[in-house]
Amino acid sequence: MKKTFSLMTMLAPLESLRPKSLFLSLWTTLTGWRCHTFLLLLAILVATGTKYVNTDKDKSGESGYYQPVGWKRLATRCLHSVGIKNNGTLWAWGDNSDGQLGLGDTTLDTTSPVQVGNGTDWAAVSAGDKHTLALKTNGTLWAWGDNSDGQLGLGDTNDRKSPVRVGKGTDWSAVSAGYEHTLALKTDGTLWAWGYNIYGQLGLGDTNDRKSPVQVGKGTDWSAVSAGDEHTLALKTNGTLWAWGNNSNGQLGLGDTNDRKSPVRVGKGTDWSAVSAGDKHTLALKTNRTLWIWGNNRDGQLGLGDKTDRASLVQVGKETDWSAVSAGGKHTLALKTNRTLWAWGSNEYGQLGFGKIPDRVSPVQVGTDTDWSAVSAGGKHTLALKTNDTLWAWGVNGGGELGLGDFDDRDAPTQVKR
Repeated sequence: MKKTFSLMTMLAPLESLRPKSLFLSLWTTLTGWRCHTFLLLLAILVATGTKYVNTDKDKSGESGYYQPVGWKRLATRCLHSVGIKNNGTLWAWGDNSDGQLGLGDTTLDTTSPVQVGNGTDWAAVSAGDKHTLALKTNGTLWAWGDNSDGQLGLGDTNDRKSPVRVGKGTDWSAVSAGYEHTLALKTDGTLWAWGYNIYGQLGLGDTNDRKSPVQVGKGTDWSAVSAGDEHTLALKTNGTLWAWGNNSNGQLGLGDTNDRKSPVRVGKGTDWSAVSAGDKHTLALKTNRTLWIWGNNRDGQLGLGDKTDRASLVQVGKETDWSAVSAGGKHTLALKTNRTLWAWGSNEYGQLGFGKIPDRVSPVQVGTDTDWSAVSAGGKHTLALKTNDTLWAWGVNGGGELGLGDFDDRDAPTQVKR
């Protein structure tokens, strides 16, 4: 909204700096100098620090003229990325070959963030391989993009180019999109699954695909879920960890490489607080802020100092200050309580964020910044937020998934200006 100022208002700061008689004399003189009024106003604006700000629209034009709206949520997986801003608007960019950006078409990839519709009530979002799921503040669930295996949960296998509501429920609380399958939680603690199920990643006791949401078991105590490439991990309210689906590299953490078609408890711990399922590896946090990891390690993505797979849980180092984790395709990102960002695993495209160097088999700090607040590891790229709500991106950019206005890869964090 534009600020409205009278000339007397602009000159008010001067009154406290000069004798009142001089101030009145200056005012009287200026009223006769209309041709110079505009120039004087500009000078006073600069001198007093007053800015012309448009807060009604989200633009990132000249400094001091527009107030950009910060980011609060982000998600990415393969070649597209999505995010929610502080004003509740939803934005998408990158590959759009199956309508996964939700912009009503499949014509062109988008190299910069583009708003999805006009809504200002988006609350959470998750990106799959070529499909996207999002929640609104009213508890409704929406889906769009590739639907070849029913991963949108709309009862068919037709792709959607724009957000379409999933069912009539208003009690959805969380959602996680895997490669071609989807998991979601309801406010009553029930867990629901749909989409591709060749490895039992839906947790329904079989390998049949589902085109609509189906409840996983009868439990009402699920608290978090993370859908990986073809496996799934979930937490219960009692702090236990559960896994199912593809286990070819031990990514379920059950001590073997046998697939599971139904949820199986991982270990005996009751102190798990967060989990992230990647391509074929998994990492999780405990309440004591220790970091644990297992699964595929051919690129060092487990951070254990070698490239040997693990079928059981192994602690990463001895630190007790980890605060957030994100498993990507073949790389891993994590935050510490001091807001530093750490990365390890494949760095083929600079997705670790510290230059064109070989893969890392142990955690390495990304730069020296201490203001990181969130991170999302994609297939071969990374997105992260800072405490000032700015968005940063790096890694492969073949589909424009970094949102930087081009298709050039980046090997260090670069701010997404939109």
